[in-house]
Amino acid sequence: QVQLVESGGGLVQAGGSLRLSCAVSGSISSINVMGWYRQAPGKQRELVAMIGSGGTTNYADSVKDRFTISRDNAKNTMYLQMNSLKPEDTAVYYCRLITGLDYWGQGTQVTVSS
Repeated sequence: QVQLVESGGGLVQAGGSLRLSCAVSGSISSINVMGWYRQAPGKQRELVAMIGSGGTTNYADSVKDRFTISRDNAKNTMYLQMNSLKPEDTAVYYCRLITGLDYWGQGTQVTVSS
């Protein structure tokens, strides 16, 4: 059974940094796409960044030049380095794995205070 577990969320002041991790357990195809999404209160879940198994990345305009997505295929772990955080980055952050099937983590709260 495939499971995704996020960690690294927390409370940070505006301008600060956080690093999120998403650890994948279970048997998965080596060919897959992973992504970070976020959902703020009262808003729809939105894409933050995605990364393919070959390393190709894609970012939402709102986080370009501030966030960096990466992955360690040997550890089945994906990361999101978040710098220059803003109050509008406050949300629950979810990781997603697409490999034929679609898997989601349980989410981790990120709160940015002004």
